[in-house]
Amino acid sequence: MDAVDEVKSRLSIEDVVSEYVQLKRAGRNWRGLSPFTNEKTPSFIVSPEKQIWHDFSSGKGGNMFSFVMEVEGLDFKATLELLARKAGIDIEQFRSSSQRNGPNKERLYQLLDLSAKFYQAQLKNSKTTLDYVLNKRKFSKQTILEWRLGYAPNTGAALVSFLKKKGFNEAEMRSAGISTRRAGGLQDMFRSRLMIPLQDGQGQIIGFTARLLAENPDAPKYINTPQTVLYDKSRHVYGLHLAKEAIRQNQFVVLVEGNLDVIASHQAGVRQVVATAGTALTESHLKALSRFTADIRLCFDADGAGQAATERAIPIASRAKVSLSIITLPSGNDPDELIGQDKAKWAEIINQHDYALDWLMTRYQGILKIDSAEGKRHYSDILLPVVQALSDPVEQDHYLNVMAHTIDVGIEALRAKLNQTSSEPRVARKRWVKPNRLSVDKQAVEDKKTEDHFLALMLMMPALRFCVAIIEPEMLFTDAAKELLGLLKTKSDFTAKAEQAQQLQPIAEYSKILSLQYEELYQGLELSELRYEAARLQARLVDQFVKTQKQNLALQLETANETETKALLGKVKQYDLLLNQVQGVKNGQETS
Repeated sequence: MDAVDEVKSRLSIEDVVSEYVQLKRAGRNWRGLSPFTNEKTPSFIVSPEKQIWHDFSSGKGGNMFSFVMEVEGLDFKATLELLARKAGIDIEQFRSSSQRNGPNKERLYQLLDLSAKFYQAQLKNSKTTLDYVLNKRKFSKQTILEWRLGYAPNTGAALVSFLKKKGFNEAEMRSAGISTRRAGGLQDMFRSRLMIPLQDGQGQIIGFTARLLAENPDAPKYINTPQTVLYDKSRHVYGLHLAKEAIRQNQFVVLVEGNLDVIASHQAGVRQVVATAGTALTESHLKALSRFTADIRLCFDADGAGQAATERAIPIASRAKVSLSIITLPSGNDPDELIGQDKAKWAEIINQHDYALDWLMTRYQGILKIDSAEGKRHYSDILLPVVQALSDPVEQDHYLNVMAHTIDVGIEALRAKLNQTSSEPRVARKRWVKPNRLSVDKQAVEDKKTEDHFLALMLMMPALRFCVAIIEPEMLFTDAAKELLGLLKTKSDFTAKAEQAQQLQPIAEYSKILSLQYEELYQGLELSELRYEAARLQARLVDQFVKTQKQNLALQLETANETETKALLGKVKQYDLLLNQVQGVKNGQETS
């Protein structure tokens, strides 16, 4: 048995989900409010029998691992470790011998948690640090406790001595990054500093940021725990454990520079705010945030370093395939200062964001002399590669026209340079994506529901499979759906009964979700009602597909020659004929 099977044998899906969702028994299943949408009528279903969940409001579903990955924003490896801890399983026993040679992570978590408690206890002994957090930063006692702020005393080995008494050895202290070897032996890494614990997405402490409060030009203001098996500054997002619910509810996240900026914003009631280690933004940071929202808003300081970091973030966002927009603060402010002056203004300004490309264009209009030939060249050199990466040709055309107007050149000159740029050898780049609007997300959810509900009927009701005849794989959105369609087309008498279950093995989880949807939506209905519903869903699938294809053809027709136009119009006619086959039932209404 591997680690995954061991976890499944010890944990039930309803117990795991109930830690996040209040569930009530509904026949053989459990029901609750979706953790992904703001629904008022429960449509989130957990099936103990099938060990799966499905959220009818968002179209998401899966097993206990996929649920934790969704709600916690974790990858599979981290999810497995989290669930193994819940199940009381030592994950190390499932690793190869070469993987077991490193430090024991559970011991390091315990060590760091004790270190945080030690620093918290020391805070009351430092009047300077208390004055800083209470009076200068104006943090409440509740905020100080919530973020576990503390103080590292200015002594050689106070923490080291404390941890030794608790049974930890020197190797573990070095592995956790809280000690260093000096002339006098093993010493504390941090001294005479405000201690800010760094916590992972589940709130476990993985390291510390230490801020110097005394004036010392020879010492850095901030130092972090060095790289350890638990802490990687290129991946860690500060404050995510307390921000993730607000991010889901508000459907965007604000990324700032400083840990204390995050704390100030949360205290002010704006909790969808997180930070990286200074301006060192990475692709991993953005991917971690993209698990919670597609709308990422960057709000670095208005100084030169902050502006340069903002600009560097745009191609990083492109590689991470996330949407990025920029929040511009009033001159001379950073987030903490603005929050201190006017909390309401901060809450207002985070909604006044510019899409990254618009922000970049405005920035270089102010930097370059765009009325000169050299300025026009530099401006187009910088911006055309970003425009070229846009996925929507209409959007691309919009920005080409804006650029042409801004630097007063002909649109054809820009197009020629764009084509020249695209023909040059270069490292393949990911597309830069403009921030998703909520309506696009809603449409994607509705499209997925149509696909799933249609296939649920086809899987569970062989008598309705005549409806799959005109459905093609390109009309569907997911690989699992396409695979099931192929099976239903080639074996029209296939049933989901046990004797044929092995044929569903590659898509076993997806087929379980479909059967659960069938039970919840259609079980008990008359065959005539099911036939009508199947025809309605079939019509929607075809309608969605034809609309998309016609939009693509319309764009191709704009630049097509006479021969190409004739061929394209022939395709339009084919799509019209396809649409006519399903006109009897469309959008839930019968037509004559």
